[in-house]
Amino acid sequence: MRKAFDHIGLWAAEPQPGEFWVEFSKVWVTNPRAHPMRIEYLRAKEKPEVPPEQVGLWKLWNWPHVAYRVDDLQAAIQGEEVIFGPFEPGGFGPVAFVHKDGLVVEYLQYNTLEHWFGQPNPPGWQPVPW
Repeated sequence: MRKAFDHIGLWAAEPQPGEFWVEFSKVWVTNPRAHPMRIEYLRAKEKPEVPPEQVGLWKLWNWPHVAYRVDDLQAAIQGEEVIFGPFEPGGFGPVAFVHKDGLVVEYLQYNTLEHWFGQPNPPGWQPVPW
């Protein structure tokens, strides 16, 4: 399985320019391809009440995450503590969140890198090579 860095996800309390709505998770997200440091801002419509005892799921809704592009999502999550997904957030391929090494990790298996939630990539944007 190949894996490459994709973005960092940070929680935001206020609306962010260029947000996209993700129905499955009830979260607005920004395009990390438009940020020079590949940061995706997330903002929940209503943050779910998750008890801290559900460590991975609690971290998903309260901590940043690191995201990797993978060529085989099922291989990436096999044997992992999956905390959310897999699901299809925006017409570009499935994603899943896992709790790994004390962190929240998102794996994305893109069907296409041509767009982010239907919007074209910023001029000059290139994915991190495998």
